[in-house]
Amino acid sequence: MPLSPAAARKRLHRRSVRYDGYARDDGLFDVEGHLTDVKDHDHTLLTGTRRAGEPVHDLWVRVTIDTSLTIHAIETSSDAIPYPGGCERIGPAYARLIGANLLKGFRKTLHDTLGGVQGCTHLTEMLGALPTAAVQMFAGLKKREDEGEHKPFQLDRCHALETTGDVVRRYYPKWYRGAA
Repeated sequence: MPLSPAAARKRLHRRSVRYDGYARDDGLFDVEGHLTDVKDHDHTLLTGTRRAGEPVHDLWVRVTIDTSLTIHAIETSSDAIPYPGGCERIGPAYARLIGANLLKGFRKTLHDTLGGVQGCTHLTEMLGALPTAAVQMFAGLKKREDEGEHKPFQLDRCHALETTGDVVRRYYPKWYRGAA
């Protein structure tokens, strides 16, 4: 069901963030993130005017991981930025995340390592959502675990899949733990 009808309005800005997941021939996986910020009107920055439809930000990140979601490589690209000569220089710092695991305290590691002036706000935001994109990439590739001896990964990671809830009772009865 879509959102309720909105009041009369005029769009001013569009931020788009997209993640694509890829299986590589070498057995590793790439998750690529792409973020764009575009104004619907001419926008004057200290570095010049961006015409309507021309990106203020056009940023990319590629994270190479294994099946345990450990980072093997990371690359960034800044195709459009508001402050040339400044913004794009921070990209190589993201290599400090190599060896981190997307499921084991990654967001804290990310913000401790590259938060604030230590990184690019927009690249860091994109990377903050990358773990769930990676999990979705792997969904359906692994055999169903709900009949095995290990609790399925997704259980107890969101409201709907809390092991004390009705959804788990219906779809994962082996892992249902009763009402809280």
